[in-house]
Amino acid sequence: MKFFDEARIEVLAGDGGNGCTSFRREKYIPLGGPDGGDGGKGASIWAIADRNLNTLIDFRYTRVFRGQKGEHGRGSDCYGKGGEDMELRMPVGTVITDIDSGEVIADLDHDGKRVLIAKGGNGGLGNIHFKSSTNRAPKQSTPGTPGEQRNLQLELKVLADVGLLGLPNAGKSTFIRAVSAAKPKVADYPFTTLYPNLGVVRVGDNRSFVIADIPGLIEGAAEGAGLGHRFLKHLQRTGLLLHLVDISPFDPEADPAKDAKAILKELKKYDEALHKKPRWLLINKIDLVPEDEREARIAALVKSYKPKKHFVISAISGEGCREVTFAVMDHLEQLRTHEKADR
Repeated sequence: MKFFDEARIEVLAGDGGNGCTSFRREKYIPLGGPDGGDGGKGASIWAIADRNLNTLIDFRYTRVFRGQKGEHGRGSDCYGKGGEDMELRMPVGTVITDIDSGEVIADLDHDGKRVLIAKGGNGGLGNIHFKSSTNRAPKQSTPGTPGEQRNLQLELKVLADVGLLGLPNAGKSTFIRAVSAAKPKVADYPFTTLYPNLGVVRVGDNRSFVIADIPGLIEGAAEGAGLGHRFLKHLQRTGLLLHLVDISPFDPEADPAKDAKAILKELKKYDEALHKKPRWLLINKIDLVPEDEREARIAALVKSYKPKKHFVISAISGEGCREVTFAVMDHLEQLRTHEKADR
């Protein structure tokens, strides 16, 4: 299934039914009182987070959603039937924004979360409500109110604990294959990853985390170059970023430190908060570096990058990957402990 992480829809909640003006007319009761019923309530439209969905593709083809109108009231004290509420199921992580006002209506950040996105109109009052000691034959009733209408932007931001950064062919897809059961495409040409891939990394009983791989970034990504800029938003919910850098010496013009800093500049341009997230350096493809050159190349990159923590790995062989996953798990558990203490 193709990955869609954005969509625009229009939602129109149902209008409320009109109240009824009616009088009781039966044989032998020529002067019966008012008996006009109320109109029914219009259907509201709700958004529900569903963990079984992972794309907004359903909203690419159906863009207008209309709620049922409430029935009009009738005589003999008959109230109109209300419209049945509509539920729109969306992936967990969907952010819903009102296009006209710019207001964020909902952030579906956990499974089962239910949010009202368009309120149905209220039913009108029948004339039975207007009877009084001085007005025994009221002829007034009220119309139903219209339902809310909204133009909405849906934006999916995947929920992952850890995000992978790096240039195209830095080895991100190979790394996620090495540490999880995810099987993203791996090939020897740029942009083999065309949409985010998620993998669950298990490091022990009841110890696991979700890792997200996005398309490789290139210089100018924040302004739209390449593919990765479209998917940087998927890293905004993560608690830790892993920056993979290819240290192999086969391209004499390549400068790993310069390339790494270029990625950091793109992060800062796109979102200052994303740039400030905890970030570790993964020095990849060490198996391709001659042993007598390894120490010097690693030291030069670390000195220039100045990471809080770095690991030397070979994603293709798995060397060093297990150590990374255990360190990540420990870091995330500390974060969760601090979050619970702050509540």
